[in-house]
Amino acid sequence: MLYFFIFIFGLCVGSFLNVLIFRLGSDGGENVIGGHAERGQSPAKLGGRSHCPKCGHQLAWQDLVPVLSFVLLKGRCRYCQKAISWQYPIVELATGLLFLILSLSDSDRIFSLSDSITLIYFLFIASCLIVIFVSDLKYFIIPDEIIIAGVIGTFLYKLLSAFDFASLRSGNNLYPELVEGLKLLLPFALSAVIASAFFLVIVLITRGRGMGLGDAKLAFLMGLVLGWPKILPALLLAFVSGALVGLILILAGKAKMKSEIPFGTFLAANTFLIMLLGEKILIRYINLII
Repeated sequence: MLYFFIFIFGLCVGSFLNVLIFRLGSDGGENVIGGHAERGQSPAKLGGRSHCPKCGHQLAWQDLVPVLSFVLLKGRCRYCQKAISWQYPIVELATGLLFLILSLSDSDRIFSLSDSITLIYFLFIASCLIVIFVSDLKYFIIPDEIIIAGVIGTFLYKLLSAFDFASLRSGNNLYPELVEGLKLLLPFALSAVIASAFFLVIVLITRGRGMGLGDAKLAFLMGLVLGWPKILPALLLAFVSGALVGLILILAGKAKMKSEIPFGTFLAANTFLIMLLGEKILIRYINLII
């Protein structure tokens, strides 16, 4: 029953993520679609009722039930009968399934306080990665607001974890615990800086044609989330998968050599993969090098 509610919660979060993806998306300054739906909004302005992006009609509650509304409406707006993007149910289902996978991966310890906090953090980061994945795939945009939220959330979580694992000492002097905590944070901070600097070099060399600043910002978040050495296979898998997909698209005639590839999509996907299977993939990666 607990996992069922986690899945339903994931569906609801996925519905909210669709709102974030749409309203944070931007395509060079166009803020209106069909004369109605605003995009490029700040998260602070996400209040307001949802409406159809085609006809602008305000949606009722029965139009907003995750996945179910899409099925019952047969993928069409109740008011204008125009097609609803498949992005909405796919994101909702993907979020629900990812939430379920993350909770099942630590099912033996889910009821302890520390591991519950860890699970909440992973669900938060997974949500950030979903927004980045779809935003870059659809709009070629990696929203700064999501990166900032992810960095702040990760820093706070790592700080709390560091103090949990720091050796506790008697007395009122907290300085030793602070030093131990900061030592544990150092590998993550260095990974973030080095990964981001690597992408910044590519941006400078290619003058923004090979990579964008959004990729460098996302690399910083990746380094902070994964730390050393997990950041290495995450970046390697992102480059390999990006190159393979690009090659397939070129061979299929869907892209050209100079076509833009949403690389943030591959970075986000492989960050989640390493979060989930990091130890196993890292061991195979090291064995391959050896």
